[in-house]
Amino acid sequence: MQIRPLSLLGLLLPIISVQANVEKTIFLAPPASTIPSKEPSLDDLGVERLSPQNSVVRTRLNASFPTTAASQGSDSWFFLENLNPGQRYEVRVCWLSIQPTSFTLTTYPLSQTIEDTALLSSLSVYTAARLATIDSQLQEDAIPRRAGSPREMKSLDTAPSSDSVLFLRVHAAADYFSTNKTLMREVPPVAVDLILDPFLFNVFPRSLVPTAGWILVVTVLSVVLGRWIVGEVGRVIDDARRQRSLEEMKNK
Repeated sequence: MQIRPLSLLGLLLPIISVQANVEKTIFLAPPASTIPSKEPSLDDLGVERLSPQNSVVRTRLNASFPTTAASQGSDSWFFLENLNPGQRYEVRVCWLSIQPTSFTLTTYPLSQTIEDTALLSSLSVYTAARLATIDSQLQEDAIPRRAGSPREMKSLDTAPSSDSVLFLRVHAAADYFSTNKTLMREVPPVAVDLILDPFLFNVFPRSLVPTAGWILVVTVLSVVLGRWIVGEVGRVIDDARRQRSLEEMKNK
């Protein structure tokens, strides 16, 4: 009887540890919108991009302790592009347990980001700080444009494009206390993986399909094995009953 609770605890512990290191937001991709090629150009912002073709970004995010002015810590911005309008997606941020951090992920349409003064100010501050840390020779490649022929690239430069896009804002707040004064004064950047994961039929995250497959296989094998065990136990019981009946008849 004691094995079952321990086995259940063993199954729950990995789940708990994974949840402690993952935060996500789920959203529907908006309709395609027109992206102007004139200033301010998205290629000049310096933010990293996520798309179904480039679904993982490994980076370091600045974090800070919550304050009155920044109750959710430090801001980081990313650009989600090439989305399929109406499809459900999730963006996950994964980080190490040795860096306790509280993350909040929020997506914003392009128009809202540009029109909202607070959002645009936050984006501007982030991009200015990020571009200042990028070598001037590499700033042109801060956000690579889509691959294509020189004619296509020129067309992209001179005409608006249409795409389903969103801005992703990530708040990172330090979530620890330490006797180390340096750690309390200067929060180190947090190593993270940002993952864009589309839903299949708007129901199930695509990245979980292999896991679901393994669960299905294990479930089928468990049912087959369980039925075999039940049959074998029943056979042993029946044999024992027949043997006992034979012995009773002999004794009579």
